[in-house]
Amino acid sequence: MAIPKEERIEQIQEYLVEKFHLPREQISEMLPNFIGALVSHMDKLDVAFRSGDLIALGRAGHTMKGALLNLGINDCVDIAFELEQKGKAMDTTTDYSALLGELRERLGGLIR
Repeated sequence: MAIPKEERIEQIQEYLVEKFHLPREQISEMLPNFIGALVSHMDKLDVAFRSGDLIALGRAGHTMKGALLNLGINDCVDIAFELEQKGKAMDTTTDYSALLGELRERLGGLIR
């Protein structure tokens, strides 16, 4: 289930304040870059999926997982990890479309 964009942004801000002791002003300045990175990572996942390159999909999943962990978006990490593991294993039985759809849905308005 998608968390509304405003709620997700608040979640990220709280995490960064707690974990890294960053001032809210600095977080506000950095947030567009963080969100831009998530959009870019999602695009790379989509491109790898459409091209059928499972190894690239696994690498992109790994990168997305790290970005999600750095922002405290823990409810999406499991999907990115599965994409990473299944892609790197070249598992052709996995429904990557469903995993990507679920990730997109959970991130909701944050990446649209």
